[in-house]
Amino acid sequence: MRTTHEPLTLDQARAYRTRVSLLGTAGGPPWWDGSDRTGISTAIKVGDAVYLIDCGEGWGPQYRRAGLGPDGFEHGIDNLRAVFITHHHSDHTVDYPNLLVLAWHNGSNGLRQPIRIIGPGDRGMLPPIFGERDTPPEVFCPESPTPGIVESTGKLLAAYATDINDRMRDNAKQDLREIFEVSDIVLPDGVGDDPNRDPSPDMEPFTVYEDENVRVSAILVDHRPVFPAYAFRFDTDDGAIVVSGDTGVCTNLVRLAEGADLLLHECIDLDWADSLLGPGSPRPDAHLLQHMLAAHTSAEQVGVQAEKAGVDTLVLTHLVPGNAPRSVWERAQQDFTGNLVVGEDLMHFGIGRPRADGGA
Repeated sequence: MRTTHEPLTLDQARAYRTRVSLLGTAGGPPWWDGSDRTGISTAIKVGDAVYLIDCGEGWGPQYRRAGLGPDGFEHGIDNLRAVFITHHHSDHTVDYPNLLVLAWHNGSNGLRQPIRIIGPGDRGMLPPIFGERDTPPEVFCPESPTPGIVESTGKLLAAYATDINDRMRDNAKQDLREIFEVSDIVLPDGVGDDPNRDPSPDMEPFTVYEDENVRVSAILVDHRPVFPAYAFRFDTDDGAIVVSGDTGVCTNLVRLAEGADLLLHECIDLDWADSLLGPGSPRPDAHLLQHMLAAHTSAEQVGVQAEKAGVDTLVLTHLVPGNAPRSVWERAQQDFTGNLVVGEDLMHFGIGRPRADGGA
């Protein structure tokens, strides 16, 4: 029997040991006209510990508004335990540098242990050129064109060396390399050996993180040509939450989400994509249109995926375009018999039963 998980106010959500907060629900790099959605980011709080998924534009102030950490000057991320990056597209990582270089000023002094940062490793090879186009004259950063999260983090810190050295020498700030512990996700042997032709081979979920609150599993999803692109599952004593990352229709995602309480899934509007690249658009390109749609899941497709997984509640997020009317996303209900929620920024969900003391 399915359990319905309805959106809660922040005060209501605080009554739950495990709660989910949508920090930002817009997908893609554009600033969407007429939309107040911020960049894609999600937080899961279990007890006092917070787990962050992706660092889209504006996640930091949203984190504070979501009541995830202590209020007050130079507080905020005091209870942040781990950060998970689904893939290296800029709309998921553009405010990752803010996490690193603003940590001193937003709660790192309150940390009881380093913040784990876990994300995709090196792609291993460049993606192919799409379509019948000339090869770009140069490869950007040819010495390392597809770095993983460990290498990317090192380069970001190097880019801010002036600020970092100034604050460590003048303000006696702690070495940022002691505040963060960064690791690339290592795929199981024999999985993902052919990223250009098979970026999401059939596989089983595997554990990438575990502590006293949560076990986090990952699986490859189909966001070609991006590789690796991951979905994550968070299993707690109260229930399971799955975050799809960016993906087209994918058997791996269904496998990971099986029986989950909450599936947070990306979604794209077919009509919008058609208006950009379809036959009646200013720049029709049937091949590019299919390429775009293969890397994402439409409202007409996502309900089918959620139904196959047997999830209780499907929450649509990473919405492209971010300014589409609600009616576009409600199409997902047609093939889904569970509870459908169109995600909004700062929407909260409780998993399990609320505590008798109301979270006080």
